[in-house]
Amino acid sequence: MTEQQDLSGTLRALLLFDIAEEIDLTQLRGLLGVGAGKREPAFRHPAPDYVRFERPPVIEHLPARQRNDGTPLQVRIRYFEYGVASVELQTPFETTWEGLVRSANRWIMSPELEGLASELLRDRIDGIKEILKNPYEGWISEDYYLVQVNPIESHGETLSAEGLVKEHGTQIAQIVRGEETTLSATERREVLQSSMSYYQTDLLVVGWVAALVYDTPAAALPTIDLLEYANSQLLEFRYYDEFLTDVLADVYKQLDRKRGFWHQWKLAREAGSLNTIRLDYRELVERTDNAIKFLSDMFYARAYRLAAARIGVSDYRNLVTEKLTTARDLYESMVNEFHQGRAFFLEVMVVIILMIEIAFLFRGKG
Repeated sequence: MTEQQDLSGTLRALLLFDIAEEIDLTQLRGLLGVGAGKREPAFRHPAPDYVRFERPPVIEHLPARQRNDGTPLQVRIRYFEYGVASVELQTPFETTWEGLVRSANRWIMSPELEGLASELLRDRIDGIKEILKNPYEGWISEDYYLVQVNPIESHGETLSAEGLVKEHGTQIAQIVRGEETTLSATERREVLQSSMSYYQTDLLVVGWVAALVYDTPAAALPTIDLLEYANSQLLEFRYYDEFLTDVLADVYKQLDRKRGFWHQWKLAREAGSLNTIRLDYRELVERTDNAIKFLSDMFYARAYRLAAARIGVSDYRNLVTEKLTTARDLYESMVNEFHQGRAFFLEVMVVIILMIEIAFLFRGKG
């Protein structure tokens, strides 16, 4: 194989935004005039029928756009029930390995693509605000980039995944990292160890900001869907982490304030509010986490776990879990303090009543 070997495929940018607490997908389908969603992804490899999105996201295709350099872009938006909207920008390529390394470097984390995706989404949201529950003013976002390479034919045979890594591992590592300069042997090994295949002629290499998928366009779609879902989870857990950080900071401030006589009664109200928030966000986390289900030994389950570990879903899930546990402990502590304060107040009242009765008793004898 040579550096000048012709390659074809697509470059994809997934720009995800947390726009609301929830999106009413049924109402959205009515507004967009689309039918009920299929139980996607349409897995290529063997998978039980229930291994699908519990509530399939709604997909909207928008007119094609162009980058500033004239590159054509296909545009679609995918709306998830838990308040995330994912804008996909896609363009085909035909190039060499050297050209693909340069293209990936310009494509990955491009401010132009991020700005375009945000602009397109805000234009669409302005017309469908009624389907958003508790829309957010400030959006947090995640971006992820995919390079899908079509199978390479040579002498009537398809280049295997093993052969691809052996002959072009250096370029694959550069593409996944978005680097135009050759990486060190150590970094190259670190990138390539996050790879997996099902058949001899397909390959998935996952990085924290980009992935390479070596497969046919149709066969690559379920894997791309899983990578998009994993990033939507990451976005939600990031939001939960930031929100709970602010909530816990406010609670600590309340606990540090000077405590007066009526503090315990205020503490009860604050504890109730904290517990409501904790339960609400526990429900949202579980809904996000259970949006799609797998069997533990399936190829797609392993692909998801690989992606989740590489992009940080597992780390943020653990952070959110720890903060929810802290919120539970604070709630229990505040409730206990309230009960102790109330018990003390009742004891004082009983003593006062007894003293009054004793005073009246002695006064009557006098």
